[in-house]
Order: sequence, then structure tokens, then C-alpha cells
Amino acid sequence: MAAVDFPAEINELRTTLAGIQQVVDPERLRQEIDQLTRDASVPDLWDDPERAQQVTSKLSMAQNELERITQAVQRIDDLEILVELAEGESDAASFAEAEAEITALRKLLSDLEIRTLLTGEYDSREALVTIRSEAGGIDAADFAEMLLRMYLRWAERHGWATEVYDTSYAEEAGIKSATFTIKAPFAYGNLSIEQGTHRLVRISPFDNQGRRQTSFAGVEVLPVVAETDHIEIPENDIRVDVYRSSGPGGQSVNTTDSAVRLTHIPTGVVVTCQNEKSQLQNKAAALRVLQARLLERARLERQAELDSLKGDGGSSWGNQMRSYVLHPYQMVKDLRTEHEESNPSAVFDGEIDQFLETGIRWRRTLERAATR
Repeated sequence: MAAVDFPAEINELRTTLAGIQQVVDPERLRQEIDQLTRDASVPDLWDDPERAQQVTSKLSMAQNELERITQAVQRIDDLEILVELAEGESDAASFAEAEAEITALRKLLSDLEIRTLLTGEYDSREALVTIRSEAGGIDAADFAEMLLRMYLRWAERHGWATEVYDTSYAEEAGIKSATFTIKAPFAYGNLSIEQGTHRLVRISPFDNQGRRQTSFAGVEVLPVVAETDHIEIPENDIRVDVYRSSGPGGQSVNTTDSAVRLTHIPTGVVVTCQNEKSQLQNKAAALRVLQARLLERARLERQAELDSLKGDGGSSWGNQMRSYVLHPYQMVKDLRTEHEESNPSAVFDGEIDQFLETGIRWRRTLERAATR
């Protein structure tokens, strides 16, 4: 007699999957894939590399999402057949295989559920991320660079393209700040939970007395502006300054006035871009960053108005959001969700999906509570 109530487990899996399908809508996905496939087959697609990257990235994401749902349906059907065979033959090995498959399917459906939680206004957008070193001197600059590598490795693990717009290097080691994009659908929805202050505790490699040092770095995550956003910035509202790029670079990077600084005069928002060789390219990239920051500013103003109408003064998910402890023990802990990982090296190498998933679920719980 099997210890697991397989019919109940299979029914629960099917119910969960049905809820996911209701949100994701596989038929809509198929139509989207057909359209994107036609777009990707246009002969002159790569005449506009940015547009081509968007099309191919969206196509890959949609195909992957549909494949995961299709596989889930098939695996639940196969599980049901496996259980029937196991019961007919009283096969202990088959029962054990079915139990293992139930565990694997729960994990798969949990991952798929995360996608259904990303329903915010900008969640489907690409992400614009800025990392800044904060308190902690040279250790903070080094920590900021560690975080930059962490997010770029995370994107690489998922096969997503990235583009670094600006890197301001610190004098001794690390970076003062860096701004980059992750060019994948729902990158913003996934990474928006990362916004806040990150804290590192370790024995400082820059202290000749080997003392423990606490340092901080700030992470800002914004949605990339789309054509439908209508963020118009009059030329008279922008001051443009050009200067010579600094830091590591190839031929001509440090020898021409190609770096661009844009100042939005009405708000005082300043953005820079220096990673392209062309002043024109840097200006275009800086303008995209400026538009994203003004879009977020407008969103926050709208949210503040709604919060004031509700009379709760707004809500904050907290500024300090994660601690990375390398000494006296090894631990990375999210201070909001309490999720922990005991392998900081893996986390700094881009293995942050569990932090993102628990963070997204935690945020949705807060949002639901706020609407009651």
C-alpha cells in the first residue's frame, strides 16, 4: 500500500497547473510565437540590431514559457500512467519514482507560478540597473563591483543579453557606480525586488591588520522605457556636457571627449554614459537612462498620491534588504523574507533565483494585504 495519496497529489498538481494556464494563456502564447517568428524571419531584421535583439529575445522567452507548460501537462499525464502501472503491479520502485516526480513537478509549477505573479504595470519590461558604492570606503567600491558581476552572471546563466552604459571606477579598487540593462522580457519584474541597500560583512582584503569590515552598496532597478510611454523631454530642459572617458578601455576610449553627461534641468536628475566610443551612441544611451528615471519618478508621484488618498502615508519595503556575511560565518540572508543561503560564492556567481522567487512571493503577499 502506497503511503502517498497519489490521486489527491495528481489532482492538486492539475489544479495548480490550470490556474497557471488561466493566467499565462497557452493559446495566446502560440499566437505570439507565430507573430514573433514571422518578425524574426524578415530579411532586413538585423539592419536594426536593437530591434532584432528585442524580437529574438521575446521569441526565445515565449517559446521557453510555452515549452515549460507543455512539458508540465505531459509529465502529469505520464505520472498518472506510472501510478496506475505501479498500483497494478504493486511495484515499490515505481511508487518511489512517482514520489520523486511529484516533488520535481511541485518545483516546476512553483517556478511557473512566479511568472503569474509578475502582473505589475512594468513587470514585463527589460531592466535598467544602477549599482552605487555607499558607506565603507574601498571595501564598498569592491562590493559594488561584486554585485555588478553577480547580476551580469545571473543574466548570463539565463542566456539574456546585457549592455553596460556607464562605469565609474574607484581610485584604488572596485567601482563608484555602474549602470546597465538586462535585455529580456520580465527582467524588471524579476529584479525589481533587488532594489535597496545590500550589506557585506567580511575580513577586509584592503586592511593590512585583517580587521572585519562592514560595507554597503545601493541597487536601483528601473523599467526600460518603451515607445508607448510618451516620455517627451524638450531639448531646452536638458544640459549636455561632454568629457573624456575614464577607467579601463580600448583604443580611443580615453583619448576623445566621447563621454556624455545629461542634466534634466527641471528635476536635477543627472545621468552619464561613457562606455561607447561614439559621443552620439553615449548620448543616445544616456537619454534612455534619463527617460527611465523620469518614468519612475512619475510612477512614484502617482503612487504617493494614491497612498495619501488611502491615508496610510505610503508603504516601504525597507531600505536594507540583504546581508552577505563572509566572516565569522558564511551566510547570505534576505532581511525581508528571511530566506538564507549558506554558499555566498555561488550567490556572487549569479545563483540568486531563490532570493528573487521568495522576494516576489513576499511582495505579492504585502500587496494583497494592502488591498484588503
